[in-house]
Amino acid sequence: MTTQSQGICRTVVAAAVGGLAGGTATHLWHRFGPGTKWASEERRRLARAHQQRMHWELLRKAIDDPSLASVIDTYDKSIPAEKRRLFLYANLWYTNAFHLYLAGTLDLKELHGHLRELFQNPIMRDYWEASRGQRATLDQKSAEVRIGHMVDQLIKDADEADTDEWWVVGEPPSDA
Repeated sequence: MTTQSQGICRTVVAAAVGGLAGGTATHLWHRFGPGTKWASEERRRLARAHQQRMHWELLRKAIDDPSLASVIDTYDKSIPAEKRRLFLYANLWYTNAFHLYLAGTLDLKELHGHLRELFQNPIMRDYWEASRGQRATLDQKSAEVRIGHMVDQLIKDADEADTDEWWVVGEPPSDA
């Protein structure tokens, strides 16, 4: 009788544990499954990471092979080819910072500091000026335009500053 009782008890416990595991799995599936907001955001994040990787690969090829660079070169033809090549590389640095922000790796204040440092370089500033026409075609409500305005302000603040301490120039964004 005791043996039978232990067998029934084990069966009941196993059924309870199985039911609990199944209920937990169902809950997690509904919360994180493929049709959820979380899954949708994850797919978007992965697509953005893939796009950034492709951007890097395509620009790397253009930097390595000037004949390929001519396909995407929209800079003024009076700019020497070597400088246009540097602009492609500068674009990679800017785009990397922008994607770090989009991915949540940098908040807006950190992005501001990162861009403030990048745009101390005269080549970065020349690239920024040369790409003004490209930025003018962007959706004015986009994050890229907002960040572009932040860079414009950083450059303006640096030009107007009466200090060589570039790391204190510019007002960090308050909504970071």
